[in-house]
Amino acid sequence: MIKSRGKIPVAAIIGPTAVGKTAISLEVAPLIEGEVISIDSRQVYRYMDIGTDKVSREERLHTIHHLIDVADPDDTFTAARFVEEANSAIKRIIVREKRPLLVGGTPFYYNALFAEMLTASLESDPEIRKSLLQEAEIKGKKHLYHKLEESDPELASRIHPNDLVRIVRGLEILYTTGKPASWWYKHGKKIKNPYDVLYIGIIRSRQIAYKNIELRAKGQFQRGLIDEVNWLLKNGFDERFTPMQGFGYKEVIRYLRGLYSIDEALAYYIRATKAFYRRQMTWFKKFKPVMWYDLDETNKEIAINDIVEKILKHMGAE
Repeated sequence: MIKSRGKIPVAAIIGPTAVGKTAISLEVAPLIEGEVISIDSRQVYRYMDIGTDKVSREERLHTIHHLIDVADPDDTFTAARFVEEANSAIKRIIVREKRPLLVGGTPFYYNALFAEMLTASLESDPEIRKSLLQEAEIKGKKHLYHKLEESDPELASRIHPNDLVRIVRGLEILYTTGKPASWWYKHGKKIKNPYDVLYIGIIRSRQIAYKNIELRAKGQFQRGLIDEVNWLLKNGFDERFTPMQGFGYKEVIRYLRGLYSIDEALAYYIRATKAFYRRQMTWFKKFKPVMWYDLDETNKEIAINDIVEKILKHMGAE
C-alpha cells in the first residue's frame, strides 16, 4: 500500500535505447506489485510494433502496461495529451493499490510530466489543426515554420524546422487563444508537480549498446519490419505523418520507394539509432538525482534486488 507523503511517490526506469530497460522492468514490476507506464513517444502508436520494439502481448498479460497503442499513426499525440493520460493511469493504478512504474527513454515526456504544469490545458481546435496540416501539404513545412518564427520566435527557436507536429501545435495555440504558446508557458497559472519521483538509471558501455542496436535492427528486419511498413503505407499511414518519419520507418519507406537498397536501409537505420543513443545520454545526464546501474559492472540479479528494495522503500511499503 502506498503511503501519502504530501506528494505521490512514483518510480521511473530511465536510460538510453538498447541498454535493457524493458527487461529490467518486466522483472521488477511483479516484485513491487507494479504496473508499467510506457514513457515512449513511439510506442503510443498502434500498428507500429516491430519498429518500436514493443513488449509482446503475452508480456502485457503478465504485467499491465499503459500508454501503448493509444493513438493511430495519423493522430497528433502531444506532450499535453501524454501528461493527461499518464496522470490518469497513475491515479487508476493507485486506486487499485498497485504501484506506478514509469519506463522509457523519452526525456521530453518525463520533463512534461514532472515539471510545473498549467492548471488548464491549452486550447485545441481540430479544424484549425486540419487547416494548418493542409497548408503544410500544399506549401511545405518551411512555410509554416516561417509563420511560427514571425509570430512566436521564442518557441520557433526551440523547434526543428521539420518538426511539423510542434510547429502546427504552436500555431494552433496562437490562433485559438490569441497569445503565443511561449507566453502561456511563462505566464499561465501553474500548479506544482504532484509527484515525488525516484529515478533508476540503466546504462551499458557504448560498445555493448551499439552492438545491441545492430542486433536489434537486424532482428527487426528478419521479423517483418518491411512487411509492417508496407502494410502501414497501403493503409494510408505514409511519411506525411510524424511517426512514419522516425528512424527505422523512414529508412524502410525509402527502400520500398526504391531510393535505398535493403542493405542501405539497414545501415542508415543503425546509424540513426546510434545517434539517438548519444542524444539520449546527453539528455539523461541532466536528470537529477538518478541512481545509476551499469549492467556491465553489476550483476543483473543483484541490480534487480537492489532496485526493488529502493522502490519499495521510496513508496512507503510496509
